[in-house]
Amino acid sequence: MRNYPSYLKAFDAGTLAQRSKEAFALLESCVLCPRRCRVNRLKGEKGFCRTGGYARVCSYMPHHGEEPPISGTRGSGAIFFSQCTMACAYCQNYEFSQERSGREVQEDELAGFMVELQEMGCHNINLVSPTHIMPQILKSLVIAAGNGLQIPLVYNTGGYELPEIVALLDGIVDIYLPDMRYGRNAPAERYSQAPQYPYYNQKAVKLMHQQVGVADIGDDGIIKRGLVIRHLVLPQGLSGTETVMRFVASELTTQTYISLMSQYTPYYHAPQIQELSRRVSLEEYEDAQKIRDSYGLNNGWVQESFGLERFAGVHIKPSLSKDKEKQ
Repeated sequence: MRNYPSYLKAFDAGTLAQRSKEAFALLESCVLCPRRCRVNRLKGEKGFCRTGGYARVCSYMPHHGEEPPISGTRGSGAIFFSQCTMACAYCQNYEFSQERSGREVQEDELAGFMVELQEMGCHNINLVSPTHIMPQILKSLVIAAGNGLQIPLVYNTGGYELPEIVALLDGIVDIYLPDMRYGRNAPAERYSQAPQYPYYNQKAVKLMHQQVGVADIGDDGIIKRGLVIRHLVLPQGLSGTETVMRFVASELTTQTYISLMSQYTPYYHAPQIQELSRRVSLEEYEDAQKIRDSYGLNNGWVQESFGLERFAGVHIKPSLSKDKEKQ
């Protein structure tokens, strides 16, 4: 069946429950991301992401600001998780990615969010910054699948991933939406505190491609399965666009869908960092487009200059007063 999500097959086969147990065991000495903090999160110990045994959720909602095949006409069912495996100096979602806005939820409640978003008519469940609470997500997914969840999962990640953790998601996630944020180590470490980001990012994205392939977008314009890569153009070439596009074209396929984003804005600590303290110029963004085009990467989306998007508002910062967050 074309629209039967992979996790339902895994649920029926018992694989989903088994993967959930395997993932939860990793929390005893946490190695969910390249930092490998090895703290016992099941006993409340916290590493870089400052997250214990439960997922922390900022908000959940039908989100209309993702790429067109993801948001569609009814919205993507976005669940915004608090905390992150990275610490981007310019993060526009810093209130919950770094300053812990939100609250802890148990797995049955998180499963309820998923089912509720499906009942709202969302095309998919969009897990925003899921890496550090992947075991909790899988446990919740077991519950949600048993309660009738049947729309695809979008694994919406900053891309700082361990390949062996991505391997646990094989046969569960249908849609991967990773950032390829940096092509060089130095900017990744300086601006996102993410050592060896390109190394881990490229290995993980290659594995994602092997699992789900090129984006399969149906006649209705909605993605059913596949990989979509986001690349945020930073000022002064700090994102390493040339390296990223070369990797995609040579190691994946030129048919890969790429969302080339011009929306960079100096949020959070960026105004105090000279090279990050301004928007991307028209020339810088056009140069990034030329690089993409030179590698034959013609599938995907671009944004109008100076953040006037052809699709509006990727990663819009949610307003807690209007979201479905329960107090």
